Amino acid sequence: MLRALFLSFALLSASAAFAQSAELDDATVEQRTEDISRTLRCVVCQNQSIADSNATLAEDMRRLVEVRVRAGDTDDEVRAYMQTNYGDFVLMSPPVKPTTYLLWFSPLLIVGGGLIWYVMSARKRAAEATETELGDEDLSAEEQARLQKLMDENASS
Repeated sequence: MLRALFLSFALLSASAAFAQSAELDDATVEQRTEDISRTLRCVVCQNQSIADSNATLAEDMRRLVEVRVRAGDTDDEVRAYMQTNYGDFVLMSPPVKPTTYLLWFSPLLIVGGGLIWYVMSARKRAAEATETELGDEDLSAEEQARLQKLMDENASS
């Protein structure tokens, strides 16, 4: 019995020693945490990564990333965990899927709509300018008669 207890204690001690050797050193953890944090968006600031943000929530998110890195998660696993908790918007480059179409394509729609509006306005202004240049109200009766005669000749030929 004493041997079994001693053997169990020895195995537990050895597994703890092996676990410590498998842990990451602080420099590696800091570097990975920094790299991952640059790919995650601060949900408060919305235009900064959590690495650049000073918001309290960003600090909490950085700590959470560090905890996940120390737990042995890969970079992709940490991002997936954050995406699950905070949604697709937390990723600086969210995936293209139906729920994120607005994020990806709204800038194109805004620019395209503005371009269409500009072209239509320019055409309308050009048509109005041409119409006022060719208007009959500025012509005298003699000029109008001469214009009508030229138009009739052109139509007959």
